[in-house]
Amino acid sequence: MQAIKETSYNFPGQTGYYKGKVRDVYSFDDKLAVIVSDRISAFDVVLPRPIPFKGQVLNQIAAKSLEATKDIVKNWVISVPDPTVTVGLKCETYPVEMVIRGYLAGHAWREYKAGKRSLCGVALPEGLKENDKLPEPIITPTTKAELGLHDEDISREEILAQGLVSEEEYVKLEDYTHKLFQRGTEIAAEQGLILVDTKYEFGHKDGEIILIDEIHTPDSSRYFYADTYEELQAKGERQRQLSKEFVREWLMENGFQGKDGQQVPEMTDEVVEGISKRYIELYEKVTGEKFVIAEENDKLEDRIRKNILSAIN
Repeated sequence: MQAIKETSYNFPGQTGYYKGKVRDVYSFDDKLAVIVSDRISAFDVVLPRPIPFKGQVLNQIAAKSLEATKDIVKNWVISVPDPTVTVGLKCETYPVEMVIRGYLAGHAWREYKAGKRSLCGVALPEGLKENDKLPEPIITPTTKAELGLHDEDISREEILAQGLVSEEEYVKLEDYTHKLFQRGTEIAAEQGLILVDTKYEFGHKDGEIILIDEIHTPDSSRYFYADTYEELQAKGERQRQLSKEFVREWLMENGFQGKDGQQVPEMTDEVVEGISKRYIELYEKVTGEKFVIAEENDKLEDRIRKNILSAIN
């Protein structure tokens, strides 16, 4: 199984290239061609081996989710010329990520368990258990870190005080975030899932706020299975979930949380294949559709180059 670890194209009219944790971004005058690679990151560290089909899974879920929410806020997509590629508008990016949580899980739970009762300036009630539903969804923004650095929690007040986003724009970002989360929750419910938490990234172009990047994918979101949520919660048992959390848990079980001096555990063929199968399962459960391996998957680089060229010309 081929996997896209990194790309190094040189397209006609190309004005720039940026390699992110997972994406390879090719810039042109007014647009971007974004290749969702099969690289995988956890704890803000890119792991040493790519995961076959992961990029296709993320790109196709994002494309469906962006299409399903474009009536709420304009998004950056122009076309999806390849299963792993999105071509879209080049925008000026806001330097914060809008994280929204409907349940006390993941990072929020770890902070709460450590004794914190305020997250990003939002007060949390006493007496909550892991994975409990919050009284109402809360927005817990983070700063956008450079590659290799950790995203940091930040409050609404700090964002405004530092001038990262104007108050007028930030109010709109909050409104869009709540509406997108509500739509995502409704779509998830149709598939028997609970959208637990997720993040949205926004940019602006010509005075208009634009939704960018991926949304509602297992890399940017956490899902629980709805049919067993209440029973497992009542018993205090671990929730069945669809997210990248299983990768983080495997890393933690093997002594890695991205901290200085820690080594990434060995990613055997068996581990890589297992993660790949989980991503395909995620796709099928989130979309309700059968995952179809892209044609010419044995000639990935040629296929991607050809499809990007056809989209930018």
